[in-house]
Order: sequence, then structure tokens, then C-alpha cells
Amino acid sequence: MLFPFSIVAKGIAIDLGTVNTLISIEDEGIVIEEPSVVSVQNDGRGGKKILAVGEEAKQMIGKTPDSIQAIRPMRDGVIADFEATEGMLRYFIKKANHHRIAIIRPRIVIAVPHSITPVERKAVQDAATSAGGRSVHLIEEPMASAIGIGLPIEEPAGNMIVDIGGGTTEIAVISLSGIVIGESIRVGGVRFDAAIMQYIKGKYGIQIGERTAEKVKINIGSVSDDTKDSDIDVKGLNLASGTPSTIKVAKKAIRNAVMPAIEEIIAAILSVLEKTPAELAADIIDRGIFLTGGGSLISGMDVLIKERTGLPVVRGDEPLHSVVKGAAATLKQMSLLKNVSFV
Repeated sequence: MLFPFSIVAKGIAIDLGTVNTLISIEDEGIVIEEPSVVSVQNDGRGGKKILAVGEEAKQMIGKTPDSIQAIRPMRDGVIADFEATEGMLRYFIKKANHHRIAIIRPRIVIAVPHSITPVERKAVQDAATSAGGRSVHLIEEPMASAIGIGLPIEEPAGNMIVDIGGGTTEIAVISLSGIVIGESIRVGGVRFDAAIMQYIKGKYGIQIGERTAEKVKINIGSVSDDTKDSDIDVKGLNLASGTPSTIKVAKKAIRNAVMPAIEEIIAAILSVLEKTPAELAADIIDRGIFLTGGGSLISGMDVLIKERTGLPVVRGDEPLHSVVKGAAATLKQMSLLKNVSFV
């Protein structure tokens, strides 16, 4: 069997998220969509060996012996464990390119939070370079999201994007290929999960893991106060008896658990609107706020933001894919990549 061969590898776009990593290959689309989780084993000499990455590693969360850890190497949208992140990127890039051979390594575009520091930025670039990148370009997540859902970011007009991701919520007003006003807060899906875990522990004395909390959020998570109530069976450890237990948790209870975090997102949106220049604010009144990211899928999120801001709210198509699609689009337009990237 002959393998495809080329001198230069196809460009790679990466949404390196706290919860999931998505990879798109130039001209091929999204080829990787897996959890940003790495399973590592202590070697007894202070070092670590990577055992599994992605979905396989996620299945190990909360189920490993002391010698093995299933960790998320990204925290709040930035690298928390450089070695594990590098290993994860190397694994995903190799998996995405498993049937291709090229002499020259690929260009890589990675989406990062608006608030990323120079030190964090360098860590991402170094990790991607070590994982096989020839050149590494960074693009801010709200910009990538805006491009991914087709907003006319190059026009002299205000486009407001709110991307509620796993580790951060990115809010930006974009005009002429630049972020005029932007804010990144470390509130997202992971924070919602933690709030659910804490609520169930405090209310029922039941300890649950993050995978269970995520399941509860996906199945009955809502921010609407007039929704019909429903419940879900939740399994966990009864802290009083020390035995496994099953309880029923209501949708309204989950709303109460996540609302403090949601209020932080609303406050950040209002803060950005208050700082927006008048002419761009007028455009936003006409165009509305565009909502993307996994958090936008929580029932009632778009309605709540509309009520609090008084502005139209439009949820973008494929909100989970908007960032990686936007990053991928810049691979085909070098002038656009030059205008919107750090490097």
C-alpha cells in the first residue's frame, strides 16, 4: 500500500481547550475531537509516563490507582502542565496525520484566550513546536469564533461575540480585523460542573465526580426560571454512610447551583458593552450579540442574555466547532492570518 506523500505537510488548526481539543487539517476539515485529558503513571523516580490520551484517558478519571493520574493539562484555557500538554499535542497531531508523509513539518494555528499572558503564549508555542510544528501562529479565541461563524470581521462595523467555553468565557467587540474591546473571564463549563458537584455534596451529602456532574449539566442544565421542572437520577458516594447511593436531582436545583457563575458571565458582557464606543454600540444594536461555545447550549442561555442586555442574541451554527473552524479558515488566507494572529 502506498501512503500519500508531499514535500510540505498540510496546515493544522487547533482549538486547544480546557475540556476538549479539536484539530482541523487543511482541505479536510475536523479530524480530531477528543477530551483534553492525559493519563500519566509515576515512574518512581519523579518522572511521568503517558499511558493514554483523549477519550481513553477520560474514561479513567476518578477510577485510577494511586500510581496513575488522569489529568487535564489545560486549566482555564492555558497550559497548567507543559509536559502533559506537549505529549497530548504530539499524540493528537500524529493521530491526525497517521496516513500522511511529508518532509517539511506543518504550519499550525492555535486558538488561545484573549487574556493570555506572554509567558503563557510562549508555553503554547513551545509545546506546539515540540509536538511537530514548523511555524506556530496564535489567534485569539473570540476572533477565531467570529471567523468560524462567518461574521464580517474585516468590515468597519461592530461585531460582538460571546464564546462560553470549558475553561473561559471570551467576550469581544470586533471591527476591522481587530478586537476593540475584549474580556476573558475564567468561567465556563468546568466551573458549572464544579458548582453542581458542590451543590449536591452540600444539599444531599452525596459526593459525585466531574464526569457525573457533566452528565447532569448536559441532561437537565438550564438557566430559565420558568421552565417545567424535571429530575435525573444521580449516583455517588453517601458521605454519611460511606456507601454508594442514588438520588433524584431537580432541574431547578441545578439552575440554582450554576446561576452564580452565569451571573459572572452576564456581568462581564455588560462590562464590555459599557466600554464599547458609541458607533460600534449602534452596530451591535442592529446586529445583536453572537453566542458560541459549549456553554451556549445550556437551555435558556440565549434568552437570559437577551433579557439582561436588551439586545438580540443569535446562537452561531455548530457552537462547539466555531473556534477550530475559524482557525482553519485562516490557513487558507495568509493575509487574514497575518492580520489576526500574534505571530
